[in-house]
Amino acid sequence: MKLVFANSAWMSAAERLILRGGGWQSVKLRVRYGLIFHPAAGPALIDTGYTPEALSGERRGRMLRLYGALLKPQLNAAEQVLAVLRRFGLAPDDIRTVIVTHFHADHISGLSLFRNARFIASDGAWARVKARTAGQNLRHGIFTELFPTDFEARLDGLSDKRYVQASEGVPGGADLFGDGSVIAVDLPGHADGQFGLLFSGLDRPLLYAVDVQWLLTALTQNRTPGFPATLIAEDAAAIEPASAMLRRFLASGGEVMLCHDPAPTPHDLTPEAA
Repeated sequence: MKLVFANSAWMSAAERLILRGGGWQSVKLRVRYGLIFHPAAGPALIDTGYTPEALSGERRGRMLRLYGALLKPQLNAAEQVLAVLRRFGLAPDDIRTVIVTHFHADHISGLSLFRNARFIASDGAWARVKARTAGQNLRHGIFTELFPTDFEARLDGLSDKRYVQASEGVPGGADLFGDGSVIAVDLPGHADGQFGLLFSGLDRPLLYAVDVQWLLTALTQNRTPGFPATLIAEDAAAIEPASAMLRRFLASGGEVMLCHDPAPTPHDLTPEAA
């Protein structure tokens, strides 16, 4: 199984907001999404990253427009999801599965581009989205206009997947493709329903931990940022237990990758990758 990650956009943040004890200098962060080439399921996406739908699309509501104006993400044209698919000879309709790790805009921005795809996501988190008012969803960082109108009809919930037990330092979770190749690992704290993805069949097991932290240094050096970063967390008290689990995974020989860490990894797309 082949796995690559691309960078949909760059964002900047003061280091001290994303790293406890950091300085005021600006850190340029990636906004990753992934592409899996699964032998049975075919090409599948891990989120979509930022796309123009979130930053200039006509469906944007007033608050989504304000969100873009405040955060000012800079789209990376060369690694936008459709451009990357073209590098691999793929069209949007070739994608039959999009794994949605959580429902923030920088992860679901491009869902409407994939009209043939099923969406693997937390059905519990989706039920809570539906139960909330628009204002309540905004307070959880969710812009409902970014969901396709038929999202629920195409949702494959985690609760329907077989659960794989943890073993020897490797966390357990939902078996997304039924063959143990991609395991959804619960990662509470940052967002409602957030899960990471464990690829245990690689030479070195990889856990894509999404937004547990913004910087790998914050994870490995136990420098989780405090106030005001905790204001935007779904459950700030859950961040440290999730981070501690990831540190144990690292200590057992695994590799952890984050969505926003700026350092390139062996799994990131390069010009020669396609």
